[in-house]
Amino acid sequence: QVQLVESGGGLVQAGGSLRLSCVAAGLTFSTYTMGWFRQTPGKEREFVSTIRWSGGSTWYADSVKGRFTISRDNAKNTVYLQMTSLKPADPAVYYCAAHRGAYATGYYYSIGDFGSWGQGTRVTVSS
Repeated sequence: QVQLVESGGGLVQAGGSLRLSCVAAGLTFSTYTMGWFRQTPGKEREFVSTIRWSGGSTWYADSVKGRFTISRDNAKNTVYLQMTSLKPADPAVYYCAAHRGAYATGYYYSIGDFGSWGQGTRVTVSS
């Protein structure tokens, strides 16, 4: 059974930074494309960023491009989301997700592409 556990959320001032982590278990982490999504009350979960299993390709939502950086450490079974220049529009529960299959090579940004999810970590930004 796949388990994804996020951490690193919290309260930060606008313009500040946070680094989210997601530790994975129950899958061969190095073969899975990983993603970060976020959700605010009353809204659908939205794509934030994806990193290919090899780590060689990354994708970002336009709203976070240039401010957020996704990375992974396959030796630690961990994917990270470094968030900088946080804005009032960024507060949400951030979720880590693993793709449905190993060695996925495309560009994945849809919720349906991901089969395993963490419980989420909350990010709050104060103005």
